[in-house]
Amino acid sequence: MASVIDDPNGRKRIQFVASDGKRKTIRLGKMSAKQAESFKGKTEALVGQTITGALDDEASRWLIGLNDTMHERLAAVGLVKPRKFSMMTLGAFVDAYIADRTDAKPQTLINLKQARKDLVGFFGADRPLREITEGDADEFWRYLKRRGLSDNTARRICGRAKQFFRAAIRKRMIQANPFADLKCHVQSNQERYFTVTRDMLDKLLDACPDDQWKLLIVLTRIGGLRCSSECLALRWGDVDWDRNRITVHSPKTEHIEGRQSRVIPLFPDLRPFLLKAFDQAEPGTEHVITRYRNANSNLRTQFGRIIQRAGLQPWPQLFHNMRRSRQNELERTFGQAVACAWIGNSESVARQHYFHATDADFDRATDTPKTSPASELMAAQNQAQSAAVTAGTGRDEPSCQNQNRPDIPVDSDKCQSVLHLELPPRGVEHERNYPTKSAYYTGRRHRIRHTCRKSSCNPSLHHRRMADIARFGQGRDLHDHTAGQQSGSVRTPEGIGEFDCRCLRIRLDARSGALIAGTAIGVSDSPKVRC
Repeated sequence: MASVIDDPNGRKRIQFVASDGKRKTIRLGKMSAKQAESFKGKTEALVGQTITGALDDEASRWLIGLNDTMHERLAAVGLVKPRKFSMMTLGAFVDAYIADRTDAKPQTLINLKQARKDLVGFFGADRPLREITEGDADEFWRYLKRRGLSDNTARRICGRAKQFFRAAIRKRMIQANPFADLKCHVQSNQERYFTVTRDMLDKLLDACPDDQWKLLIVLTRIGGLRCSSECLALRWGDVDWDRNRITVHSPKTEHIEGRQSRVIPLFPDLRPFLLKAFDQAEPGTEHVITRYRNANSNLRTQFGRIIQRAGLQPWPQLFHNMRRSRQNELERTFGQAVACAWIGNSESVARQHYFHATDADFDRATDTPKTSPASELMAAQNQAQSAAVTAGTGRDEPSCQNQNRPDIPVDSDKCQSVLHLELPPRGVEHERNYPTKSAYYTGRRHRIRHTCRKSSCNPSLHHRRMADIARFGQGRDLHDHTAGQQSGSVRTPEGIGEFDCRCLRIRLDARSGALIAGTAIGVSDSPKVRC
């Protein structure tokens, strides 16, 4: 067991018996009795750990946060092991971390070295890791912004700095990550979105210096491949000419389970360029792109020259915006899931960084359909018929034309127009919301289609007419209107009876569905109308 001993001037020391049976002392310096008692409890836990080999979580967290001076005193009496990296500097640690990343790709190592250069340039290579605080991380963010870097570039650098300090935490060199609270996630920037249209693609292909550059451009713009990693990794063995498939190997996502490669169609716009390159390839050629495979080749600079030679202005993210334009085309044609599968990203990434409204979308939304001569004549006819129907507010006299019709005898009584009359709601079944111009109503025994060819028909009038037709199933009278403008169909036991509304009074039997009075087409034994 350990004990606290008071020394002059408020100093404290702890004495304990080690596992070897010897009495040892830890000098604490000036501190309160409560602090000394707390330290004594942790010391007893450490003494027990030397015997049992187990240390509780609370003592472990306390030991990690202990300063280097007190940690050295505990190590001197054999309670803990000395800290190897107690005074590890920023430059030395980052260099050791990058050298240990043998699993990283060459471009990843370049990015890590660039972040190391920015950190050392601000903090200094000799700055101890334990002395860098959260406030220092905020000052580093402002330092990057003062250099004129964009938000996303500064976020990427801070994200790699967070990666360095997270590795230091796992090695028990520091207790907290000073960059933990900084936002390091790259956000979408709509100002950098650009659509490379098919007309622009044709101009680019005409300005290319050779067929290999044409193939690079169509692989990116039509195939949706990442340039240059996926384009340079494409082999002739990945092209299935018979099944019109291409297997794309992705170096960027090969470390993710199930995303080492993907299969895309051999698009018709891409096939001629691949066939030409295949005919020009020498026997035994493995890769599709044989030129520009040198690591020192700067494709972006040369592509910028091709854009200017084509008479176009260079756009942001030259290769990425061609791939983004292709994914927008595929999404509008085949859907989001298929587009993401062929491009090789997730739907969440596509929604945040790829999908956007293009100029073609705005043109299609604001395009006004042109009126044909036939539609103009139809509109004029509807207007004339509407005027004629509206004028019929009195009693209709039998005309000579009606006298020769067998279904409307000349001796029929005069009938008043029921255009604006409403039937009582009793017995009318529940109305449903249907399209304005062609609507359906399902009653107890019948399914009625109600169609209006009048362009200015009121939707509420449609529903009222359907409710009237539904009265067929209850044996009640039906009054319909608008001669020559409305039609309907009733499904009866004898079949489908269609009728034209000419101010007729029609009644259908409720049990058998037989037509009692009125005129109909396709229904047997149709009696004459008595109007």
